[in-house]
Amino acid sequence: MSSDIEPFYAIEVSQMAHRLKDGGRSIIHMEFGQPSTGAPRAAIAAAHTVLDTDAMGYWQSQALKDRLARHYDETYGVTVKPSQFILTCGASPALVLALLASFSPGDRVALARPGYVAYRNTLKALNLVPVEIPCGADVRYQLTAKAIEALDPAPDGVIVASPANPTGTLIAPDELKAIAKACGRRGIRIVSDEIYHGLSYVGPARSILEFSPGALVVNSFSKYFSMVGWRLGWLVAPEDLVGRAVALMGNLFLTAPSLSQHAGLIALDAREELDGHVLTYARNRDLLLEALPRMGLNRIAPPDGAFYIYADIGHLTGDSLAFCKQLLIDTGVATAPGIDFDPVDGRHFIRFSFAVSTPEVEEAIRRLEPWFASRLS
Repeated sequence: MSSDIEPFYAIEVSQMAHRLKDGGRSIIHMEFGQPSTGAPRAAIAAAHTVLDTDAMGYWQSQALKDRLARHYDETYGVTVKPSQFILTCGASPALVLALLASFSPGDRVALARPGYVAYRNTLKALNLVPVEIPCGADVRYQLTAKAIEALDPAPDGVIVASPANPTGTLIAPDELKAIAKACGRRGIRIVSDEIYHGLSYVGPARSILEFSPGALVVNSFSKYFSMVGWRLGWLVAPEDLVGRAVALMGNLFLTAPSLSQHAGLIALDAREELDGHVLTYARNRDLLLEALPRMGLNRIAPPDGAFYIYADIGHLTGDSLAFCKQLLIDTGVATAPGIDFDPVDGRHFIRFSFAVSTPEVEEAIRRLEPWFASRLS
């Protein structure tokens, strides 16, 4: 089953972009959800101090777990014990731990299509069976309780993401509650990817733990906290799975980086600086939402959060990968092909990341407008 894993095509586009850059081209990287900002200043300062005073080693910071528990109480109004947090080397290992702790080979796990490429491929790599549910514009490209209820037989698990990648859409609180109830009635374990929490433009995102205390939550310091390269994330595991998740973490990944744990503890209290980044993303979002329709891209998923715009280019191409490569060659703007997120309909979609600086977004628009105009004519 794991032999069916497909490449992450945005990486292919990115490698091409870097080759062009090495050749002297001006490149704007809108292919990855990678903040252009760095870690909070106070977190960097703390890391410098640690480098000078601490030899470090294999470690899980109790102080960071305690602070995360307080974060869930303050942000979502839910009680999570510090022992339920497993600190990981980013969100990707947290997802692996969640799936291995919850399911056995051959188990079926439902997920939205379109959805983050690694959901499908990680499930396959772990010999689990992805059950992709097509989710279109009528449901805002998101899973619904109705769709989960309609699955026959019921899957063993479901992955939800709100805000979602590639669309940025949020699941409304009432719908999230209905999903939790549907899964509870049918004995379906929920894994919630909440990596884009903090990045919302229509009101705060809600945690699945508000509606389903037995769910597993994957999160990371990479997005809102702007600490991609620090490789620090966490898994919230229900108490019945904590022992298994801790054992898996120790055997597969040992510990999260010690230096990053020290910095992450400080980053949790750098909200004013980080919220300033969100204001930049909001401005970038507004610029693109104004400009893309002028380019003929009128069918866009509602980007409620994260920093993506998922746009329908079906009137221009049936091969989104070739389209992204040609766009890159002609304009120097790197984007992600929809086939990463939807192997069926993604050939008609493209994803723009607006996690770059505002001047880069403005320059990208200047390059893109004449290019799309030539395609439309």
